[in-house]
Amino acid sequence: MPPDNRHIHLILFLLPLMFVGISCSALRGVKDALTNLSRCSFKVENIAGFSLAGIPLGNKSSYSVADGLTLAAAFARNELRASFTLNVAAINPNDGTGGTPSSSATMTRFAWTLLIDNTETIRGDIAEPVTIPGTGQQSIIPLTMSLDLFQFFRNRGYEGLLNLALALGGVNRTTTAITLRARPTIDTRFGPINYPEEITIVDTEFRSK
Repeated sequence: MPPDNRHIHLILFLLPLMFVGISCSALRGVKDALTNLSRCSFKVENIAGFSLAGIPLGNKSSYSVADGLTLAAAFARNELRASFTLNVAAINPNDGTGGTPSSSATMTRFAWTLLIDNTETIRGDIAEPVTIPGTGQQSIIPLTMSLDLFQFFRNRGYEGLLNLALALGGVNRTTTAITLRARPTIDTRFGPINYPEEITIVDTEFRSK
């Protein structure tokens, strides 16, 4: 028995509406994901485990004679490599209050650029995904960094480089000279979504842009 033409016409009429409905739902989902993503904020928390030419500086306010010999030898080779962990604090405010559902944010990428005293230095990314729970509480993202201070700040001379290292990683260390530019990528049910724009991350406040 041939199909009723009226049924065929009805199906042909409903199909586009079904696709429109699905598309609108998907668009709303993407919009919600982007909104939740843009609510996550970041701040430079502290520097840990700083070493210069293999010398740990965490408990130092000055250099010993033995340290000086090691550092002078490295400087003579036109290098002064610093290694440290930069801890970035993150807050995901999607805790279920304010009319939004509670949701964790899983970062699959956190492409960053490190600036010291406004000088652009090295770039990197996270080695594995990081989940920021939707609790409104602070989470820490540890970023392992290694750079040659001589390469970027040789114009400061030997004493200037040593003072910079102590300021960053010594017993009285501070992060005021540190700025991080980063662009997170968050995993969603629609696939990875890049943060709308690069964030400038400092130590004075949490920022989402």
